[in-house]
This record gives sequence, structure tokens and C-alpha cells, in this order.
Amino acid sequence: MAKARNLQVHSIEPHAKSLESFRRKAGSSDDRGGPRYERPLEQITDLAGVRVIAYFLSDVTDFGRAIEEEFDVVERSDKSDVLEEEERFGYKSVHFLVKLRHSRTSLIEYAPFSGLTAEIQVRTVLQHAWAEIEHDIQYKATQALPREIRRRFMSLAGMLEVADREFAAIEFASADLRRQALDAVQSSRFAEVEITPEALKAYLDQKYGGDGRMKDWAYGWTARLLTKLGFETIEQVDKIVSDYNDDQVSRLVYSTRQGQLSRFELVLLAALGDKFIVGHPFYKGEDDDDWFVKSSRKQLERLRLGGIEPSSLTLTLVPSGADLTAGATPLAL
Repeated sequence: MAKARNLQVHSIEPHAKSLESFRRKAGSSDDRGGPRYERPLEQITDLAGVRVIAYFLSDVTDFGRAIEEEFDVVERSDKSDVLEEEERFGYKSVHFLVKLRHSRTSLIEYAPFSGLTAEIQVRTVLQHAWAEIEHDIQYKATQALPREIRRRFMSLAGMLEVADREFAAIEFASADLRRQALDAVQSSRFAEVEITPEALKAYLDQKYGGDGRMKDWAYGWTARLLTKLGFETIEQVDKIVSDYNDDQVSRLVYSTRQGQLSRFELVLLAALGDKFIVGHPFYKGEDDDDWFVKSSRKQLERLRLGGIEPSSLTLTLVPSGADLTAGATPLAL
């Protein structure tokens, strides 16, 4: 469900109530001293369940909406509404009691689960961490927690809620900045765009054509490579590569047209020359037997034989991690 709806999830933890836990709950008493459950197998609804741990508060809302659309919801409860009653400070979680819909149970593989109830809990990572720690402390306590400890719990609960909201605000702001960056790339306002995997992909798709074979992690790696070489904006990248034909460079080195990111790295090699080699994460020093150095220098020689020379453009790049106060110098291209 999460993947089909493009929902971001930290983890999904299935769990089943143990026999001992069921025995204790089934044997519990109500306020008048009588049995709390007359028909335990029917009335105890958390025999099986799933805990969904999301990243942000907005994800909790999205998961709740998806659950209500996919299942018959018997009951929905927001545990944050009963904190004072339960005296479980900081514990927040949205709980659903659900049943499979008839459209599911009419299928042979789901028929055995018809009429059964399961519990789904949805909470954020911070809420989950809190609940686990709070439960452990409560469990170890031989009696009610002292007032001072309870007061400190309450103070931390407020901090937790503020942190969750701030993470949600940061996530929203980050998404907005990503949208602005993509709009800037599409409008060729490259000076406004910092190098990020998403911005780099948008730029390369625009310049070299899309390549569905490329994975997100590959753009992440290439973005880090650019940062290590000293690039900060897409404008700097565009200035360096604009005079080079990616298809020509690829065919000079490999005699074939390579994938989008491979062509881009070859263009960077052609434009930066030796500076690309020594600034690359794979560079470990001048070793004639180093595969990366040997391979890159052979590629550079093929490019030079084909009439491709490094760029004469004047551009100052500061490689990431370079300490200019300690004597390191920027790359002047």
C-alpha cells in the first residue's frame, strides 16, 4: 500500500499478541471487580496488528487516509487525545481497528480472514522512540512514578511535539525549495540553483536528454562528485561543459554513445583534464598502478588525439573540505 501510493515510511512492524499477554488481558477486571471481557476472543481486538512508523506528521495523516480507503475501519482513536487520562506523557499514536473489505474477502486467498479484526498503529519516528523509552521506564517502575519524574516527562513531551512540528516544517520548506530549483532549471536560471541530485537530474535531462536507466542514487553520487570538485551551482557546471559535445566525447573514448551520466563525467574529464582526476574521490595519489588514474589518463589521451583539450575558461572552484586558511588553493580553470 505504501509503495503503490508513494508514501514515505521508516518501517512497518507486524506483531501478534503472545499467549501470556492475551491471558493477562483476558483475565483483567473492570472497575467493579468483574471480568472486563465476557467473550475475550471476540472483544480483544489487538490479537494481531501492524505498527507503521512514518517520518513526518503529514505522513501520519496520509497513512490514515490510505487506511480508511483500503479497509473497513471499525474504530479510529488518536492516543494523543487521552494523554492526561492515561498519564503517558508524550505518547502519541493514531490507532485503527480494521477489517478486510468484502471486495478482498471474496477472493479465495483472503477468504479465511473474513470478519477478523486487526489493529494498525501509525506514529512518527520521534513518537515511536518516545513511546519505547517511556514504556521501558514505566515497566521498570515498581510503583507510580514520582511527581518530579512525571513533571520532567511532561516537559520533554512538549519538546518532542515542538521537534516533530519543526521537522514537518523543515520538510515542507525543503520540498518548496526543490520545486523552486526545478522551475529555475527549466527556465535556465542556473545561477539560482545549488547542486542537488534533483537539480542535477533536471539539468542533465534538459541538456542531454532523459535516461530512464539512471537511478536516484547515481545522481546523488554525481552531485557529491561535483561538490568535491568545487562546484556550487548549476551555472558553474553549465559554463564548464557548454563547449563540449557529449556524444562526440563519448564516441572518442568508447566508440559508442554511453548513458547520460557516463557522458557527463566524460565531458567533465575533457573540460577539467588532470584537475578532474586529482579532485575525484577515487584518486589516492600518483600511483602508476592505480586503476582509476591509469584509466582516466588513457581516456584523456584519446580525447587529446581527437582534438579535445581542457577548457581555458577562467573559473575558480573551491573543492569541498579544502581549508584555504591552511594553505590549500582553489582550482582556477
